[in-house]
Amino acid sequence: MSNNRVSRRQFLGYTLTGVGGFMAAGMLMPMVRFAVDPILQQHEGGDYVLTDQAVADITAEPVRVDFTFEQTDAWYVSEVTNSAWVYKEGDKLIALSPVCKHLGCTVNWAGSPEHPTQFFCPCHAGRYEKNGQNIAGTPPLGPLDEYQVKEQDGFVAIGAVRENTLV
Repeated sequence: MSNNRVSRRQFLGYTLTGVGGFMAAGMLMPMVRFAVDPILQQHEGGDYVLTDQAVADITAEPVRVDFTFEQTDAWYVSEVTNSAWVYKEGDKLIALSPVCKHLGCTVNWAGSPEHPTQFFCPCHAGRYEKNGQNIAGTPPLGPLDEYQVKEQDGFVAIGAVRENTLV
């Protein structure tokens, strides 16, 4: 036996410090994991979603193209359906988001009889030019967002949304 004897007071001090350390680690580890885990996850950004809209059928008149993709929120996987207004300008495909920049309503092409060559938001009479530029004097404060778009096997493929590069 050693000559350095531990008193009851020291033993209780060591024991309570050890137990307190384990309890603190037990509370801090989930918080650290919560903060660090999103950084360590790999993201599959930049993927294109293939639609059933043939590129040959696209004209200078915008058409609504619906597309569906899988979205993962934490542990919940769901199928999300979005849409885009797609048209050709020369040989270039253009896809605009149908979400109004005022309050998030859905805009429609030629939705107003008074403005048949503009996007119209029925919620508060917001209007946009064909390229997505908001018309001054109407509620929207910015242009419609633009989707990345490309042709894939003769069909329209929609990518990530980005700020409008046409205006």
